[in-house]
Amino acid sequence: MLTPKVTFVVPCYKLGHLLQDCVRSILRQTYPEFEVLIMDDCSPDDTPRVAKSFQDDRVIHVRNRVNLGHLRNYNYGISLARGTYIWLISADDRLHSSSVLSRYVDLMERNPSIGYAFCPAMRLQGGEVKELLDYSVFHSADRIITGRVFLEHLIYANTIVAPSVLARKECYELVSMFPLDMPWGGDWYLWCVFALHYDVAYFAEPMVCYRRHAGSMTSQLMDGHVASCSLEDIELPWNIRRQAKRLGLTRLVRCCDLAIAKEYAKTLVTSRYSGQMVEFSEQDFLRSLASHTGSPRLRRWIRGRTYATMGDLAYWNGDSVTARRSYGKALRTCGFLPRVWLQFALLRSGTLGCRLRSSLGGVQRRFRRVGVA
Repeated sequence: MLTPKVTFVVPCYKLGHLLQDCVRSILRQTYPEFEVLIMDDCSPDDTPRVAKSFQDDRVIHVRNRVNLGHLRNYNYGISLARGTYIWLISADDRLHSSSVLSRYVDLMERNPSIGYAFCPAMRLQGGEVKELLDYSVFHSADRIITGRVFLEHLIYANTIVAPSVLARKECYELVSMFPLDMPWGGDWYLWCVFALHYDVAYFAEPMVCYRRHAGSMTSQLMDGHVASCSLEDIELPWNIRRQAKRLGLTRLVRCCDLAIAKEYAKTLVTSRYSGQMVEFSEQDFLRSLASHTGSPRLRRWIRGRTYATMGDLAYWNGDSVTARRSYGKALRTCGFLPRVWLQFALLRSGTLGCRLRSSLGGVQRRFRRVGVA
């Protein structure tokens, strides 16, 4: 077989019963120049039998000698890849369109500045395609986005569904492989650091299916490990901030500061994953701040924005009392916050003020939706 243009890395552990569905969706692609590496991480089920059942020499079964764990297995598969492009798709997901690979490769071949391409995803349940995952929709039309501009959006939340991404192998080789200390947010981190150095392509058509089930990696990581997941979400914007600062990207640094405050606020007051609260006190918050920066000014700035965001979250959850208290803390910490002064004043002015506050919140959310789109 000639050197393939694309390598599909298909990690598989206890997913032998879903593997055939995934690989068949790859083999149906109209673009033929690819290989499929089934990365069998010592799976104790019938993964070897299923992997050997495909009568196609593009499909290669790689069974690890020992169990590597998901991140090392990903990186091992990437290191074995011969393609110019790499598509990492778990054995429990599948491609929804037979032309998605052709569309991705064609665009990226014509635009060498693009580091990766992605699209929205559909939810897959019990073998049936369900609804569109709204959070994965970035825009209503196909587009190429300047990487650092896209990162100003991505740093606030991971809206990219991992099995929808085709990336250049050089992104992994020259920028980063999956970081072994980020079992939860490693993919989000990669999409962020790749965008620091490459442009990004987006296809508006949902062309992949994402399966959420008890045996999925996402479910396993969330099950009993919500505190670690939440702490990773805090560490990520701090990490990107350091890199953006080294590159002199002042605007992106400020976006990271706001994202950091948002993650702290969410961890302090919301049920982050599967309805579970994280034990993260205000003292934990202050210690974390001190461990990341020696600048009193930056600590005060982030504290103020964190309390302000806590106020927003409390208000949207119908808790005006906590919202008013949080806004007050924000103003005492960092006084020059005109929006917070207005929100605080409205909440203190009775029923009419609360109605005006609700109208203001609705306008803000509409503007945020326009900004994201």
